Amino acid sequence: MSTAAETVTSLDCTGLRCPMPIVKLGLAIRQVASGALVEVRADDVAFEPDLRAWARQTGHAIVEFDGGSVARALVRKA
Repeated sequence: MSTAAETVTSLDCTGLRCPMPIVKLGLAIRQVASGALVEVRADDVAFEPDLRAWARQTGHAIVEFDGGSVARALVRKA
């Protein structure tokens, strides 16, 4: 769970299709410190399975995931 004092980097990937939301997330997460949060919004139907596979492979943690027409994920950098 995040706290109000934490800085969250936001990434809007709506309109992008696989693999671009994960590519953009990978680029963004390289720019933040270990333990930092990145929020991603995406409407690609493959986003959730792609995100879960990416997190398993990279070791980053999915802190929150809200599905829907525009999914929202909060990822903590390892």
